[in-house]
Amino acid sequence: MSRLHVPLKAALIACLVGLPLGSASGETLISKSFTYFSIGGRTAAELDKALSSAGPLMKSTGTRHPGATRIKFGGTITYVSRSGRCAVGTARVMLSTRIILPRWKYRRQAGRDLAVVWDTLAADIKRHEERHAEIARNHARQMEKALLELKPEADCERMQARVARVSAEEVERHDKDQARFDRTEAANFDRRMIRLLQHRLKSLKNAER
Repeated sequence: MSRLHVPLKAALIACLVGLPLGSASGETLISKSFTYFSIGGRTAAELDKALSSAGPLMKSTGTRHPGATRIKFGGTITYVSRSGRCAVGTARVMLSTRIILPRWKYRRQAGRDLAVVWDTLAADIKRHEERHAEIARNHARQMEKALLELKPEADCERMQARVARVSAEEVERHDKDQARFDRTEAANFDRRMIRLLQHRLKSLKNAER
């Protein structure tokens, strides 16, 4: 999973890739898209090599992964005067997630055993990346809620600084949750794949009866 963030700052959150800033409101704006990269290989070893060489490059690790989720936060925030103090008027956090998945170009020509291994692995990669997107969605909503609940400050300069701190703290919590999820998934990978393969093979045998 790959993440790029900037904190809420001044009157808006600057989107890293120039996403258009919509009108401020109390509803998180979330988008999700999928892209695919093609891999070759005729054997399990060749598939593993293809994933290692063609998968998306993670700057955080310097290695390629079988899948990735690009996460970008942005949004808008406005300030209003309340009883002579500066308060958050409206806030909208915008989240863009792009899930990158592998597509095996020889899947239709594959033998049954290798096809089962690939289908099981591909499904697990997709589930893993979907969970990264879900974690990001949860934190986007939490960030927006936290901003809307901020109490007024004496002036807008202090309010803006408070907004920046709160957004940065939420991004940090998001990053920790994502890293924790990756650690758990990596530790359980072998057992999970064996269990998933056994379940898929059992389902295929039952369907053939």
